[in-house]
Amino acid sequence: MSKHQHLTHEDRIEIEVSLRQGHSIRQIAARLGKSRSCISREIRTRSVSSEKGAVGRIRNRCIHRHTCHKVQLCMDRPDCLRHCSACSLCNKVCGDFVEERCAKLLTAPYVCNGCADEHRCILRKRFYLHKAAQADYRHTLAESRSGANITQDELLVIDQITTPLIRQGQSVHHIMANNPDLFHIHEKTLYRYIAGGLLSAKNGDMPRVCMLKPRRRKSVEHKVDKKCRLGRTYKDYLEFQRQHPDLLTAEMDTLIGRVGGRVILTLMLPHFGFMIARIRECNNARTVAEQFAWLWQTLGPELFRIILPLLLTDNGSEFSDPLALEMAPDHTPRTHLFYCDACATNQKARIERNHELIRAILPKGTSFDHITQPMLDVIMSHVNSYSRPSLADKAPTDLFAYTFGTHVLEALGMKRIPANEIILKPKLIDQIM
Repeated sequence: MSKHQHLTHEDRIEIEVSLRQGHSIRQIAARLGKSRSCISREIRTRSVSSEKGAVGRIRNRCIHRHTCHKVQLCMDRPDCLRHCSACSLCNKVCGDFVEERCAKLLTAPYVCNGCADEHRCILRKRFYLHKAAQADYRHTLAESRSGANITQDELLVIDQITTPLIRQGQSVHHIMANNPDLFHIHEKTLYRYIAGGLLSAKNGDMPRVCMLKPRRRKSVEHKVDKKCRLGRTYKDYLEFQRQHPDLLTAEMDTLIGRVGGRVILTLMLPHFGFMIARIRECNNARTVAEQFAWLWQTLGPELFRIILPLLLTDNGSEFSDPLALEMAPDHTPRTHLFYCDACATNQKARIERNHELIRAILPKGTSFDHITQPMLDVIMSHVNSYSRPSLADKAPTDLFAYTFGTHVLEALGMKRIPANEIILKPKLIDQIM
């Protein structure tokens, strides 16, 4: 049996063909010379969901369809008297809808490949497809080799050692040559970390580096958990939201000022049009976790779980430590974090549009290094007091304070600004400094 070798594309083709032929996981493992756990894990991890129905059968997946007596919930035709149990549209509007899951998918081989009932089954299916499995493998492999291969704690130690000495005028080579026992990385790697903005020291602190013409390259990302997206994709979010329709979704993002300088964490509550903003010293996962700790302490456990029960964000490395955000200090769940698809800003469009109001005060390219949290609270008070057509010309502060109380609004550092005193121009900064 081969060990420590990845499955190849040909192996995945063999798995798909064998499943179609009805072979067991034990037989497939023996044929490929792999362990049964390897084949089982491959099938469960890389199989894809399918909406495929059955020819000539109504795709009603409600578990109550055999005993349901409801009529015409979907209202597709005024004169229709068809029972909802014989309609595929009513699943989307019925409040009692509970999707029936196929019990066969809970046991080996965990997919519908080779199932004798596939052609007549109307339930949601899962298939193992070699092309999709190979594409997912290549993406996971590339993702695991990207960014900085270092933990957050190790990075903090290197920063505490390196940054003060660089600001004293020492070079990276001098620092590493005289402290060999403190570094386990190559000199060039440390230069990449500095250029990528992972340390407090910047290229501007090293005059000889500044003489070089800057290259066009993507900044170095440091993902705390490179598997953070597993079970937290946008499809997972839609499924979770369907199962918990009463939970409010908060959209989360980062506003960048000067590269390597202070950044702003934004949390948008689309239901109220209300946005919370917190200043952060640098753009990493640790500072995001610190702000969530502040929100947990300020709002209290009960209110935090009501206001921020569900988070949707992008794939930035600063959000790559989901457990630090999802778990409370007592290790109990406090929220659920999900990630948008790559380059799909439309999936959290409300927060992107609300950023335009902040950018009216802090234009793109403006440094946030001089912005303090009290100053940011004033900025957000003006932004959240601005009435919105989508809220029937009401201000987000009014809806938020009406729902949770004025004391919660004040605890977050904001207040209601009279309509005629709202300023959405850079001159607001001059007035509050």
